[in-house]
Amino acid sequence: MKLPGGEPWAQKRLDIKTAWRLSTGAGVRVAIIDSGLDIKHPQLRGLSSFIDFTGTGYTDCVGHGTAVTGIIAGRVYPGVAFHGVAPQSTVIELKQSNQAEGHVANLAAAIDKAVQLRAEVINISIKAADNPILKAAVRNALARDIVIVAAAGNITDKNEDVPAYPGSYEGVLAVGSATPDGRRADSSNTATPVGVLGPGVGIIAPWPRGSYKLDLEGSSFSAAYVSGTAALVRARFPHLDQEQVRRRIIATADGSVGKGTGAGMVNPVLAVSAVLPFEPAGRPVVAAPAPAPIPADAIAKVPAEDVVTRNISLAVTAGALTLAAVAGALGVVLPRGRGRLRRAGPPV
Repeated sequence: MKLPGGEPWAQKRLDIKTAWRLSTGAGVRVAIIDSGLDIKHPQLRGLSSFIDFTGTGYTDCVGHGTAVTGIIAGRVYPGVAFHGVAPQSTVIELKQSNQAEGHVANLAAAIDKAVQLRAEVINISIKAADNPILKAAVRNALARDIVIVAAAGNITDKNEDVPAYPGSYEGVLAVGSATPDGRRADSSNTATPVGVLGPGVGIIAPWPRGSYKLDLEGSSFSAAYVSGTAALVRARFPHLDQEQVRRRIIATADGSVGKGTGAGMVNPVLAVSAVLPFEPAGRPVVAAPAPAPIPADAIAKVPAEDVVTRNISLAVTAGALTLAAVAGALGVVLPRGRGRLRRAGPPV
C-alpha cells in the first residue's frame, strides 16, 4: 500500500532501520495494555498472544490498540512503507477496554497478568487518575524488572493539564508527544514528569479491517515508539535491568527543548549503540540481520482503503470523543478503586 508521502516521517526521524543493524527486539516480550487488536491485519497477523479482560473477544472496536501495537511491533510487508520499531519482538496483547474509556481495575489486573506472563516491557497508552490499586500493580511490575512505558497524556482543554497515571509514578518512563521538528506538541501534557518525547503528530499506523489510519495525534502513539525502543535495548543489552534501560533511553535522547520535553526526542540508534560510562560492564548480544519482509504470498494483500469503513471509524471516534467530553463535564471519575481512565491519545 502506498502511503501519502512515502515512508512515515516518524520512521525517518528515528532512523529505525539503522537501529536494526544492532537490534530488532528479537525475543523480548512486550505487553500492550489497550483496546484489543485486529489479529487479521496483514502486518499484525499471528503477532501476539491475546488476553481479554472485557468479555468482548478478539476485536478492536476503538482501533487504538491496533495502532499502538503496529507502531511497536508491526512486521515488514512488501510494498508497505510502514513498519514497527521492534518487528521481531513477541507481543502479549491485554485487552482492558472495548470503549474509549476503561476501568482502573482492569488496567491494574492487566499489569498483574503481564507480570505473570513474564513481560519485559509494558506499554500503557492510557491516562488515569492516581489510584492505590494501580500504584501497587506498577510497583510490583517494576520490582519484577519490567520496563513500564506510559503516555504523558493529552491536553484537550485548559482544565486537563494535570498529572497522568501511571506515567507520573516513580520508575515509569513517561512519554510526551513531539512534532516532526522535535518540539513538544501543543496537545502534550506538561504536568506529567516526562522522561522523553516520541513522535506524536501526523502519525500513520495500522487500523482494523486491514487498513491504515492517517494523521493520528497523541502521546499514546509517542509511548508506542518508546516502548519499541525499549524492546530494542533489552534485546541488545540483556544484562541491563529495567532502571538501567530507562536511564539509557533518557541519556541517549536528542536533548531537552523546553517544558514537558524531558530529555528530548527518543533516539533508537543511540539507544542501542552508545557506550555509557555509568552502566555496568557487559557484552551486548551480537546483532542479528535486519528482519526479512513477510513473503508476498504468505498472507493476503493489504486491501485498498475502505472509505466507508474509514468514515464509520471517524464517526465512532467522534462519538467517543463527544461522550468523553460529556463525561468529563459531568465529572465521571469515581473515587480510588472505582476510578475510570481514558486513552492518552485518541485518533484525531
